[in-house]
Amino acid sequence: MRNFIFFIRRFFNLILFLGLEIVCVILIEHTNTMQGNDIISSANTVSGIIYKKQSDVVYYFGLRRMNDSLIDENAMLRKKLDLAHSSVDTLKDSLVHAKIAPLDTTSHIVRYADYVYRTARVINNSTNASDNYITINRGSSDGIYKGLAVISGTGIVGRIEHVSAHFSSLLSILSTKLKVSAKLKGGTNGFVVWDEKSPDILTLVDVPQQVTVKKGDTVYTNNYSLYFPPDVMIGTVIKTEIIKKNAMQLILLRSSTNFHSLQYVYVVENKMAGEKKQLEDSSAKK
Repeated sequence: MRNFIFFIRRFFNLILFLGLEIVCVILIEHTNTMQGNDIISSANTVSGIIYKKQSDVVYYFGLRRMNDSLIDENAMLRKKLDLAHSSVDTLKDSLVHAKIAPLDTTSHIVRYADYVYRTARVINNSTNASDNYITINRGSSDGIYKGLAVISGTGIVGRIEHVSAHFSSLLSILSTKLKVSAKLKGGTNGFVVWDEKSPDILTLVDVPQQVTVKKGDTVYTNNYSLYFPPDVMIGTVIKTEIIKKNAMQLILLRSSTNFHSLQYVYVVENKMAGEKKQLEDSSAKK
């Protein structure tokens, strides 16, 4: 109690000044409309700034959860698109009259591909080696196995090579070991490779000289790939060169995937890849 009295006596003038200031502000707010509005406006401005900062902090720490939610939603939408595009009408394209199940009376389709998209987060990434690898936070316990394709929201990324229980390492398209079957927008097929010069530049090869290719043309995956879904963007044409000795073109592409800032990917499983590969292998042995 004695210390409290000493405190009051020591800072009496300051306490009295602050108290009178508060009283003056209250009187001005209630008796003078203009100054009162200014005080309320200033208070609201300060409160708004504080609330905005608070919201920014909450938003920042919630970004990871939002990204995970968005990428899961994108995976679901990609699967729906594939189901819509990867079907053949048996009434038009086949002479085989298959028995239709009772529950399948409205559609007459047979699927030739069924893709499963699994989301993953990039936890390590290289772009400076001859064969670059990317590590993701999904493994065999999540259904991942060697050979699965990996894409991003903007284009192809690579193919799964090594798998542990909870992590996987994928061979990036930025590798001399990986060659991806591709097509130009007009339908001409070729292969996309990497020449080790830049992580932003890919090369489309095996395109005949007579095919017209323009700067800005888009290149996609085609239907020939065993793992990659068709029509996934690979890049856009930035330059073409004629190789006279074999009448082919060498086409430089700007990669549609930014490997410098890659954070989230989709691991894509073609549920019918095994059957297709088994058939092709048996045909090759004959």
